[in-house]
Amino acid sequence: MSVVRERPARRPLVPSPRRPPGPARRHTMSGVWPYLLIAPAVLGMLYLLVYPLARAVLISLQDFGLRQLILGDAHFVGFANYRTLLGDPRFWTVVRRTFLFMAVNVVLIMTLSTLVALMIERLGRRWRTAVLSALVLTWAMPVVAATTVFQWLFHSRFGIVNHTLTGLGFTSFEDYPWLAHGSAAFAILVALVVWQSVPFAAITLYSALTTVPSELYEAARLDGASAFRVLRSVTLPLVRPLFMLVLSLEVIWTFRAFVQIWVMTRGGPGDATTILPVYAVQTALAQQRYDLGSAASMLTVLLMSGVLVLYFRQMFRQEAEL
Repeated sequence: MSVVRERPARRPLVPSPRRPPGPARRHTMSGVWPYLLIAPAVLGMLYLLVYPLARAVLISLQDFGLRQLILGDAHFVGFANYRTLLGDPRFWTVVRRTFLFMAVNVVLIMTLSTLVALMIERLGRRWRTAVLSALVLTWAMPVVAATTVFQWLFHSRFGIVNHTLTGLGFTSFEDYPWLAHGSAAFAILVALVVWQSVPFAAITLYSALTTVPSELYEAARLDGASAFRVLRSVTLPLVRPLFMLVLSLEVIWTFRAFVQIWVMTRGGPGDATTILPVYAVQTALAQQRYDLGSAASMLTVLLMSGVLVLYFRQMFRQEAEL
């Protein structure tokens, strides 16, 4: 006799209520949202910075002149443009002049900025406000406007510099053409770049000086340390990181100075004020050799990067020794 087993009745299917997103899902969304928010800025930066750099690298590896600019039939030539530049004696003369221009400017800027920052620290409240306001206004002045003012100051016939020197009895400076002499034009450009760069460096160094505890100065004076000893043993070690940062920025800014030179002298007279950025523009525009101009720009970037790498290696080595 067979036994038939009855199957249990099926339970009715009841849709389960939708569960709210758990902690894992909320954590995933919170981790993605910051990247989505900064994505437009990152994409814009890539388009405005990375794309021009990549385009310049590509042009430097092509035969790219005026014809190729119009028709777009540039051919790949490898490192031929770089070999042409490195074999040009004028290029190496410009490189030496660029390093001289950078060294003179950076030394003057850092020396004057340090002195101005130390002076501001010792001034009273009213004078400190007045000096800082003057520095900010000088810093905010547009580069082209400041360059035009310097052109007026050293104008051969109507410049106030020649008028003042002639009034003081230096008759040889009457109608003296400053910008027609290479050394004089070089000195004027150095003065212009230093005048424009000192405000930023001085304000930054002054902000670093305000972070030094006054107790250290009092302890050093009680030990009989002189002012120079306090500066060397107390102030400079504490503000050294920011000092090095300002120094690095000034190296970059003076190495790629272009607007002042192009507006005032266009690299002249002759090549007396031609540095690498000006040389690159002259090659690209005057000779219609955009490939050589791009190659000169890339070499400028490599040289500036090499200077900064050597500088940071030396700085980190000194930090390790301390």
